[in-house]
Amino acid sequence: MTGLGEPRLEEVFTHIAANHDDYVSRLMEYLRQPTISAQNIGIREGAEKVAELARRAGLSTEIVETSVNPVVLARSPVRAGLPTVMFYGHYDVQPPEPLEAWTTPPFEPSLRDGRIFARGAGDNKGQHFAQLMAIEAMNTTHGELPCNVIFMLDGEEEIGSRSLPQFVIEHRDKLQADLVITADGSMPSSGKPIVQFGVRGLATFEIRIRGANRDLHSGNYGNLAPNPLWEMVHLLASMKTPDGEITIDGLHDRIVPPSATEREAAARLPIDEEQVKAELGLTRFDAPEGIPYFDRLMFRPTLTINGIRGGYGGEGVKTVLPNEAVAKCDIRLVEAQRPEEILDLVEDHIRQRVPHAEFIRLQSMEPSKTPMDSPFTPLIQSAISVAHGVEPLLYPCVGGSLPDYVFTKRLGLPIFLIPYANSDQANHAPNENIKVDYVMRGIRTGAALLDRIGSWRRPA
Repeated sequence: MTGLGEPRLEEVFTHIAANHDDYVSRLMEYLRQPTISAQNIGIREGAEKVAELARRAGLSTEIVETSVNPVVLARSPVRAGLPTVMFYGHYDVQPPEPLEAWTTPPFEPSLRDGRIFARGAGDNKGQHFAQLMAIEAMNTTHGELPCNVIFMLDGEEEIGSRSLPQFVIEHRDKLQADLVITADGSMPSSGKPIVQFGVRGLATFEIRIRGANRDLHSGNYGNLAPNPLWEMVHLLASMKTPDGEITIDGLHDRIVPPSATEREAAARLPIDEEQVKAELGLTRFDAPEGIPYFDRLMFRPTLTINGIRGGYGGEGVKTVLPNEAVAKCDIRLVEAQRPEEILDLVEDHIRQRVPHAEFIRLQSMEPSKTPMDSPFTPLIQSAISVAHGVEPLLYPCVGGSLPDYVFTKRLGLPIFLIPYANSDQANHAPNENIKVDYVMRGIRTGAALLDRIGSWRRPA
């Protein structure tokens, strides 16, 4: 209960509590449907299933085709003068492999120790299910919503949302809103609610360096034939110093420094650095030294070598001079870096040093940022406080990447990321799960968000 004497929300919260078992049963049924975008399994059936959930919640719903996977688009009846909130989520999930690592099959949901175990339980079906149940609860108890609602579910988030930018441009008229909210990711291990205002972008690439037309005997050809692996090692080392500074010319030029408000918010976030090191088996963090924990994750770009292959790596000795080396890398971007410009800079860097290297551009995603002083911030804080009984922590940015830029940079809308899932949800891994209590808290939060956003009016 709210404990704040708010009859409207008290009634909705009472309804939510009374339907606990029904919500659990319906979520487990939803999770039975595979929707694996990377393998194109069950996508159409999954779209139909979540569309039916949206209709039952009281929203008119359509399945809109894209160049890849369909988008499920639902909305409430439009009431003039009320603000419009768009909820964004994704109904596709990661592949479940390795199957043998699951305690119970990934698409046969299991309720154990207060958690629902299934692929998609936390990422993202359990979380947008909670949003839909909040809408349903509000419609059931009051017969209408306090604000207009658009509900958009992506069918390819787990493979980069490639068609989403074009989708929002083509359907801009259907996506007129005042703000966007997405429930994705995890709350901290403390279980304290959070609001996140930004995400880093992403630029991924592959480098291939070839030498001879086959692997060679290192004694007969060493010092004669170029060694692609040595060329790769030197090339990668030229991109980042041992002190941790990225040395690609121009990479930092577009970076917008964090505001004083963002730095203050980051400094207030609780973190036990020694505990993090212990959990990861580390004795130190990456260079450079002296950088605050959250500055590393929010305000600085990264350059990561994801993997290198070439030559022989098996048991024993094979004195081979490899004919090819391959490296895969990613760069996490901060506002206002642009993926294509960053990849151009990386390619120029490579061409100047190893002209014969092949540079292959892979997935990319722009960073996104919503101002922390948005007029919606206090409303969202209030809603979360009512639902959880505690004030949320405010995160200026998170380290990972989501397609939030399609809203902030294509539609000009603020977007707020409010995770509902537990920190140990094991998303993308075997035994993915969501705590039932967190689902219920998510439903309450969704209802409170509808209530608070409904009180906002556009400035005259």
